[in-house]
Amino acid sequence: MSADSQAATAPQQDTGHTPGRSRIRVGSAPDSWGVWFPDDPHQVPWQRFLDEVSACGYEWIELGPYGYLPTDPAQLSDELGARDLRVSAGTVFEHLHRPESWDAVWSQVKDVAALTEAVGGTHVVVIPDTFRDQKTGADVEPRELTPEAWRAKTSGVDRLAHAIREEYGLSIAYHPHAESHVGWQHDIERFLADTDPQLVPLCLDTGHVSYYRGDNLDLIRRYPERIGYLHLKQVDPTVVDEVLEKDITWPEAVRMNAFVEPPNGVPAYPPLFEAIEEHGLDVFAIVEQDMYPCPPDQPFPIARRTHRHIAGCRLPALEIGAPKTPATGSEAQA
Repeated sequence: MSADSQAATAPQQDTGHTPGRSRIRVGSAPDSWGVWFPDDPHQVPWQRFLDEVSACGYEWIELGPYGYLPTDPAQLSDELGARDLRVSAGTVFEHLHRPESWDAVWSQVKDVAALTEAVGGTHVVVIPDTFRDQKTGADVEPRELTPEAWRAKTSGVDRLAHAIREEYGLSIAYHPHAESHVGWQHDIERFLADTDPQLVPLCLDTGHVSYYRGDNLDLIRRYPERIGYLHLKQVDPTVVDEVLEKDITWPEAVRMNAFVEPPNGVPAYPPLFEAIEEHGLDVFAIVEQDMYPCPPDQPFPIARRTHRHIAGCRLPALEIGAPKTPATGSEAQA
């Protein structure tokens, strides 16, 4: 989605941006701290996540799984304000290709969208549910949708985007995902062709595209008007080759370290930022390095090094805060 169309569908949180100039607002998310669930003993407490993401220098975050951060808008606003943090988006999952699924999806969306709106966010990231059980690895539905189910999904997402915009003033950002029906690049292109370009921008997750050997730069260059949001992550191509060859589940791939900190994987970030800047796009770029489960002391040093790597790209369009704590000697040398 272009800056102009984005402004038409979602409120802007600050007025210091020059219309028509590319802007890449960099942030992070609970996912980069190993958070996948609202409540899990393997995850860092939400207070620690907020403290550490702020200390890294990030100014923007996502809500993560609903219920991980406080769901009371006043409390959450106070906690964010105390750390100079702002929210870009909440996240929901959809399975709108299934019969009679609207009420269940909308029930989830209402809570997330209401909280996102209340704390000043502008987007709801919409992720397709996976077609296999994430614990057993067994397929729970066919990997290929029938034409009727595909039409139900695409028309359902159009309806969802319109309802979220009308009810909450937010834009969706549709997030292709591994082990879903919108994962491979040909699925993404088909999805873009079959959804309303005025309603359904893409959350281009660079890691998920690369996981299925897609070409992020190609998608940006051929569909610039549909790029409304970014998730930044890199994959280890060697690990991914093994994952795809053996049909290993997504959660197991994460445990195998398929996702790595930059600049150790693909895709490289500077060309992506340059392509976004070249097309004059105004996007959030939220770092997400999947690492669930992980030791509680693992995410913070990685997040600080990642922040330093992105800041070092030094493109005019990049907007990224300054670290609030100095890096340790080992981090500075990494």
